[in-house]
This record gives sequence, structure tokens and C-alpha cells, in this order.
Amino acid sequence: MGAITRSAANNFTTGGVILPAGINDTTVASISQIENLAAGEALTFISEHTASDAANIQITSGIDSTYPIYMLEFISMHPATNYTDAVVNFSIDGGSSYSSVTKTTTFTNAYNYETDSSANFGYDTNRDLAQSTGDQKISTENSADNDSRLSGRMYLFDPSNTTFVKHFLIQTVTTADPGDNVEWQNHNLVSGYCNTTSAIDGVRFKFVSGNIGDGKIKMYGIKDS
Repeated sequence: MGAITRSAANNFTTGGVILPAGINDTTVASISQIENLAAGEALTFISEHTASDAANIQITSGIDSTYPIYMLEFISMHPATNYTDAVVNFSIDGGSSYSSVTKTTTFTNAYNYETDSSANFGYDTNRDLAQSTGDQKISTENSADNDSRLSGRMYLFDPSNTTFVKHFLIQTVTTADPGDNVEWQNHNLVSGYCNTTSAIDGVRFKFVSGNIGDGKIKMYGIKDS
């Protein structure tokens, strides 16, 4: 037992912290089956933004050269107005303006009704952009019903780069009543790029019509591998 104790002690610092060499298949059973053990270190929480009957959510701090990828999570976003799309836009001047970043995007839409009476998947030409500075739609016909919500995620790649365009990917899911008193599940995929070599340092989210009734956005930074 003494030899085992001495061997185990070699895996700790004097402060009691386990050394990297102390975590392996010998010291922990079947550790090879644990995927991405250190993945948590790659994802860093930066900020949280909550809206309650607010015109929009703007993130103008923390988007810089610290991380090559930024991930934003939309959590239970809820519009105050019926049948309205959610939109995003970008800023290169710290949020002073959201009308100077040209974007080209794609938008696909898939939905299914609770009654299974209608379902569809397809490209939506009414919600994409072609070299436009306008807001990019990220969801379809959200409703103000109390049980209707929008959730999703956006990735913004290398926003501080001053040589290349800035790519982004967005995925949202919406449970809503599209206007015929039948709830549906809507899945939207948006991709595109900000056609600018200026650094993106601000992002704004809102609904086309009315305020954000309530909702939350969390932002994380993703480190290089």
C-alpha cells in the first residue's frame, strides 16, 4: 500500500492539484472512453444579455481579437408582437450604426404542424440577402403566445480580422402559431458573410415588429484548437 500511496502522490503538486500526467488509463479506469475531457477549456463564457419588453439586445463589448470564433446562444426569446421574424445585424463602430455592413446570405426553412396537416422544407428567397446592409432574418413568424419561444445558436468567425470577410452560421428553432391557430415547429438555417474587411465589434438582435417580450442571449468565446 505504501508503494501505491507514494506513486499516487507523484501525480499531485504540493498544493494538491492533479498534474496532467496523473490523468490517464492507469490512474482512471476507461478514461479513453471519455471524449474531449479538456473541451471545457476551449469554450469560455463572456457575457449574458437579458431583455424584458426591450426594443433589442445589443452586444457591443467582448467581440474582439481574443477569440477566433464567438458563439451566441438564444434562449427562449419571445416577441411582444404576433407573427414577426427575428433579425440580426452587425456593426463596425461599436454599435453606433447597424446599417453599413453589407451581407450576402442563404436562408432555409423547415416546419411541421402539430396536427401533421402541413410540412415543408425549402429555400426561402424572401429572407435571404444579396449584397444588402439590411437586417438578416433568422427565424420565421414568431408569435406572442405565452408558450411560443425561439431558441438557437450563432457562430461568428474571426470578427476582428481586417483582411477577410466575416462568415457566420445561425440555427434557430421556433415553436409558434403562424396565424391559423395551429402550433408548429419551425427550423431555420442561415449562413452568410459580412462583406467587409473592417472588424465586426457589435451585434444587434431584435424582432421586425415590436419589442422583445423577454429572452436571453449568452456569448462565449471559442479558443484555437
